[in-house]
Parts: sequence; C-alpha cells; structure tokens
Amino acid sequence: MDFNGIGTSYSAYETKNVSAKSGRYFGEQQKNLGIENGFIEEMMSGQKVVKAFVHEEESMADFDKINEQLFESSYLANRYANVLMPILGNLGNVSFVLTALVGGLFALNGVGGLTIGGLMAFLQLNRSFNGPITQVSQQLNFVLMALAGADRIFDLLDEPEEVDQGKVTDRKSTRLNSMVVTDKKTNLWAWKHPRPNGDYELVELVGNVVFQDVDFSYDGKKQILHDVNLYADKGQKVAFVGATGAGKTTITNLINRFYDIQSGVITYDGIDVKLIEKDSLRRSLGIVLQDTHLFTGTIAENIAYGRADATREEILEAARIANVDSFVQHLDNGYDTVLTDDGAGLSNGQRQLIAIARAALANAPVLILDEATASMDTRTERKIQAAIDNLKQGRTIISIAHRLSTLRDADMLCVIENGDRKSVV
Repeated sequence: MDFNGIGTSYSAYETKNVSAKSGRYFGEQQKNLGIENGFIEEMMSGQKVVKAFVHEEESMADFDKINEQLFESSYLANRYANVLMPILGNLGNVSFVLTALVGGLFALNGVGGLTIGGLMAFLQLNRSFNGPITQVSQQLNFVLMALAGADRIFDLLDEPEEVDQGKVTDRKSTRLNSMVVTDKKTNLWAWKHPRPNGDYELVELVGNVVFQDVDFSYDGKKQILHDVNLYADKGQKVAFVGATGAGKTTITNLINRFYDIQSGVITYDGIDVKLIEKDSLRRSLGIVLQDTHLFTGTIAENIAYGRADATREEILEAARIANVDSFVQHLDNGYDTVLTDDGAGLSNGQRQLIAIARAALANAPVLILDEATASMDTRTERKIQAAIDNLKQGRTIISIAHRLSTLRDADMLCVIENGDRKSVV
C-alpha cells in the first residue's frame, strides 16, 4: 500500500482547507489593523478636542472595541496558520511509521521481493519527500500574510485612472502680426485649439469663465446645482455668497474639472472646459483654499509648488507680493526654514500667505479664493487681503466668502441658494 501517496494527498487536502481559512482571517486582520491605525491617528491629531470635551474614557472604550476586533481576527488567522505545520509534520511521521511497519512485515515474509535494504532506502526516500512538503506549507503562511497585506494596495492599483480627453493645450505665445507659439518666456499665453484638418487656432488666454444652464450632482441622485448661469470677465472680481452647503465650492471645483457636469456647458475663453487638457486647464487657475496644506521642506520650496521651474528670484518676488516677508524676515533661516507637520510652527495666517505666494508665483489669469480669510482675525485678514489686492491686476477673481469686508471690492455678487443662482448684484 502506498502510504506515502495517501499521506501526500491528505496533506494537500489539509493545506488547501487550512490555508483558505487562514487567508480569509489574515485579510480580516489587515482590515482591522487599518481601522485601528486610522483610529489612533485620528485620536492623536484631535487630542486637544478629546481633552477639551473630557472624552478620554469614551475614546479608550472605542479603542478597546476596535482592538478586540483586531485581536480576534489575528488570533483566528494565526491559529489556522500555526496548526498547519504540526498537522503536516505529524502526517509525515505517521506515513514513515506505517511504511516502516508494513514494509518490515513484507520484508520479513518475503512479500513482493522486498528486502531490508530496499525498505531502508524507501524509508529514506519517504523522509526526503515529506521534508519539502512541510517547508512549502511553512512558506505558504508567509505568502498568505503578504497577500492579505497587499489586497488593499491591489485595490488601489486597480482603480481606474482619471480620464482626460481634452485636446486644447496652453502654450506660450507672442504677438507679431498675429499670435504665434514661442519657446521664449512671455507674459502672453494662448489656447492651442487643434482643428480637424490638422491645423490649429490660437485663442488668447484671458480668463473669461461662463456657466450656461449647468446642472450637477455628485451621486446622480441629489441635485447640487440646477440651471446655473454665471459669467466672469477678465479683470472682474466675482464673489459667491450663500449658506453653507449651497454649492459655492462645488462651482469652483467644476471650473478646474475636479468633477464634470451632467448637463449644460462651462466655457473658458469661449472653449468648452471638457475640450481643454486638464493639466493645461489647472495651470491656468490659481487656487487659495481655506485649509492650506504645506509640505515637508523649506518655505521657498513650498512656494515653488506654484511653478516648478521658478528661479530663486521669482520665488522671492512672489513672496514679497504675498507679504510673506512680513514674518519670514524674523525667522533664523529665512526662506530656508524647514517646515514639518503641515507647517505646525506657523499661524493660520502665515500659512495662508504662503498659499497666496504659490498663486502669485503661478501667475495664472484666473484666481479662485475659497474662503481664504474665513478663520482669520481682523489684523491677519487685512494682511491677506492686501496680498490678494496685489494679485488682482488683470486677473479674473472668483471668490467665496461670508465676510462683508471680503466682498466690498467685488464687481459682482452672486447669491447661491440650494444650488440655484438666485440673484446677481
């Protein structure tokens, strides 16, 4: 009887059965580990709020619950993984013993011509055969652990890429008898609009933005914007006002094509934004958000995010326009001061001035301000407003604000209510 073959078949069956259960629980372990890490990060970043509202006990109870889930999945995963080795190891030993007993009886009785020497050789082969199977089962556990950890990475890699079917691009240009493309640095930009015959048309990039009967929904169910008609001409400051959740920020997100509209049309210098290459479109837009993000690096490097090829002199000029000098000159290392943890050593106003400097460096014809002074005191607001005033010349300004002080110099006020433009002042 082939005990070795029977043992091998049973080993394969047990490996498949146990590995399936182990793999499932390793996946649960990684999921719960991600939840716990996210919870810890959230609690650490919000520890002031936790202490302010005396929420320590509740937070600890929530952590214990999440940690218990992680413990349970880890216990089950390792229980099934650790039981595989003893099972396969003992199966190999049982196969060896049975082969020795039955083979010994056959050899002593001369059955099938089996001799003691032949039996010893077969037993040695049995041991050599079972050894690699045991090693493979051990390595299989490591593979399952790796696959469980990689599942979320694979899901991210499988996400579809952002679709960009735009054909119109931005190009440096100069004006002779007519506009022509140039490689030289100029202050004149144009849209390069390809034509079906292989030729192209240059349309001057001035910053005229128009919404025509625009409808938009994030999920296709709840309408966020309905039949919106807006326009912003070159050099104008257009301010959006309205209640929180009315759709003001959504409008700015549609201009730079973070989202695409369901119906209607948004034109930029007379060109449908869907026809403009996204990189080119976004290069033509300067954006200052309410929540500024600063990267690990020097102040100069953070300003240089506005334009990667900017020289040191251009960075310093943008900083001067944005009034960044007002606080950088008091720092020991000036513009070479290294920022970490999202600019933790700076105030909100100082971080916002750096964001404005980025926009100044980009020198875009359209500047979007999304409640840039919402959380600032009056003195800081004046500084930021002065920095914005330095950028206004010749630019289209689209501003979202609640403060009257921010709206005083607006050429046009658009009231947004429940996704509709109610009035224009």
